[in-house]
Amino acid sequence: MCNFCKTKPVITLPNSNKQLCKSCFIKYFDKKVFKTIKKYELIKREDKILVAISGGKDSNTILHLLNKYNQRFKIKLEALAIDEGIKGYRNKTLKDAKKICKENKVKLTIISFKDEFGYTLDQLIKKIKLKQCTICGVLRRYLLNKYSLKLKANKLVTGHNLDDEVQSILMNQFRNNVEVSARLGPLTGIVEEKKFVRRIKPLYLLTEKEVATYAFLNKLPNTFTECPNAIDAYRGDVRDFINNFEEKYPGTKHSIINSFLKTLPLLKNGFKTSKAIKHCKKCKMPSSKEICQSCELLNKINL
Repeated sequence: MCNFCKTKPVITLPNSNKQLCKSCFIKYFDKKVFKTIKKYELIKREDKILVAISGGKDSNTILHLLNKYNQRFKIKLEALAIDEGIKGYRNKTLKDAKKICKENKVKLTIISFKDEFGYTLDQLIKKIKLKQCTICGVLRRYLLNKYSLKLKANKLVTGHNLDDEVQSILMNQFRNNVEVSARLGPLTGIVEEKKFVRRIKPLYLLTEKEVATYAFLNKLPNTFTECPNAIDAYRGDVRDFINNFEEKYPGTKHSIINSFLKTLPLLKNGFKTSKAIKHCKKCKMPSSKEICQSCELLNKINL
């Protein structure tokens, strides 16, 4: 029975064993998202917000929520999708992205690898000897920032949930990438930089299970298609490791996030002045090196 209204439950919350019915769960979910937005000052009135939408459950959920409560925020809301050109995958998820944007009357801009770089991701994988996730990640981030600036947004919303962040935290620990972890959190980045649109994660404190349940209960478009390139990804191994650990020791994911949030201010302060912000000599965008990762990769493409 639901812990609050004694009706039939639809979910048991991962970190508390509380059972909630459909109505109580949706209220709980909405409240948690808005509490995260308020606590970490993710959105301010009159912000121009872009939702980085893929058509998956996470980005569809946050677009639905921000549009549903837009009167509270008074923001300008649009969506931005990147079509990498992954056959049998991205064409399906883009249909869901178009559908939810149409239903919510949110303007959608779609940018493709093919138009920008002359190749789809499927073609680039054969052309460049790098892991597909590396190529995709670098070029996606490049396009998201480039078009967030072009569309004059001051915040880019991503659908990252608690599971995604836990995976990133542990991956950085395993790889000794502490400085990369300093850029994580509900509001990404370490310092303000006018040529970098900061990303915000309103779903930061909600698990993948909770997001999937919310999307299903609200009948949000979702084909539940997984990227075929993620099968052998390092992140996949870390995800399986954490899920197995969570199954044995419930609450592990929340403990990792809560302890990380306590140390995050120290990390951000520690790396704030350790390295001066550089700008790529080619594209003039913020970079930790003379030539940014994107331009290095684009140079290999054009060889």
